[in-house]
Amino acid sequence: MICGSCLRDNALVVALTRMGVDAVLVPTYTPIRTDEADVSIDQVFYGGVNVYLQQRVPLFRYVPAFIDRWLDLPWLIRRVAKNGATPDPKILGALTVSMLRGSQGNQRKEVDRLTRWLSETLQPDVVNFSNVLIAGSAAAIKSRLGVPIIVTLQGDDVFLDTLPQRDRDRAIGAIQELAEHVDAFVVFNRFYAEYMQDYLKLPKDRFHVIPLGINVHDFRNVPGIIQRPESSTPTIGYLARLAPEKGLHHLVDAYIEMRRRTDAPAAKLLLAGWMGNQNRAYAEEQFQRLRDAGFADDFEYRGEVDRAGKVQFFSEIDLFSVPTIYQDAKGLYVLESLASGVPVVLPAHGSFPELIESTQGGLLCTPHDAGHLADAIQGLLLDADRRQQLATAGRSAVTARHSAERMAEDTLALYRRLLE
Repeated sequence: MICGSCLRDNALVVALTRMGVDAVLVPTYTPIRTDEADVSIDQVFYGGVNVYLQQRVPLFRYVPAFIDRWLDLPWLIRRVAKNGATPDPKILGALTVSMLRGSQGNQRKEVDRLTRWLSETLQPDVVNFSNVLIAGSAAAIKSRLGVPIIVTLQGDDVFLDTLPQRDRDRAIGAIQELAEHVDAFVVFNRFYAEYMQDYLKLPKDRFHVIPLGINVHDFRNVPGIIQRPESSTPTIGYLARLAPEKGLHHLVDAYIEMRRRTDAPAAKLLLAGWMGNQNRAYAEEQFQRLRDAGFADDFEYRGEVDRAGKVQFFSEIDLFSVPTIYQDAKGLYVLESLASGVPVVLPAHGSFPELIESTQGGLLCTPHDAGHLADAIQGLLLDADRRQQLATAGRSAVTARHSAERMAEDTLALYRRLLE
């Protein structure tokens, strides 16, 4: 799927490069997937096929380098991963712990390969891992290169919490050990800084808040509700992967409840996002619920959209909502909606309260409460002036405080402080 972390990392490297910084985006485990021009190198370290085989089949820990290079070919990894299969959690847990152990794990060849490439070819001043789950090589890199190491946390806890309890505890223990070699942990908001301090049992001063940013340029061309005539039939938008944790069923609950009210507008529902094989039955169930409720002609699923499709999506909606079950550490789609001039309605947890505080571009509702979500959506759809106010404030704030350029400036300032 198009990955939110990939979008953020790619936008950061593009913005750093425009500032004159020699920034290199290195894919790890799989090639990145983004809806913008991919600036990563055409090489994968810790290739997903390789690390899996090295975990499951001891022989692959000793095969010649030319076999490793073949297994790490980006096209091969894409082909293996294209169906979105979900590995056995028991296997995944052991693999995660092994990768976090770095040179002491089953993927020690991968640690050596990455460390040699960094020291002999790239010779960086700073190494920034985009999540802690791939940072098992931090100790080896620190020992060989002696450079500052940063780890950006982008929802690592969500993955860790899916592991069997024993593997989860072992993984957190391994992270606490490798944290000794990390100079800074970057998070996007105060909520996640405090949450991960407690989750990983690490000191507060190890965490640095750098607000999330996006490439706003394409979204500036979206007329938004600010510039286009008010629609006679307003449209509610949802753009995220179709999965239980993203709360699609809550939005469907709220939509059906609202439409059954006599004073509610006859709004449409526009859905888009990646549907993995493991969530196909869940998504189809939500579509069927809408049909059974009599709204078969009032909703549309666009599938996974590219950049042009995303811009088109935001140009067609009057309000945006992704009522997540979990506490989202990023909320990148919130910034995309606001940059497009479309207000948002979100649950009051995770990153969302701070994003609303920063942008003034939407409303918060009680988490996991479809009735309250329906109230907030209905109230906003019936108040065109309020929607205009939120849209104007949100778009202005994202451009000023949540652009990729601003994120790059703040990130570069942290790098410089650590180098000093």
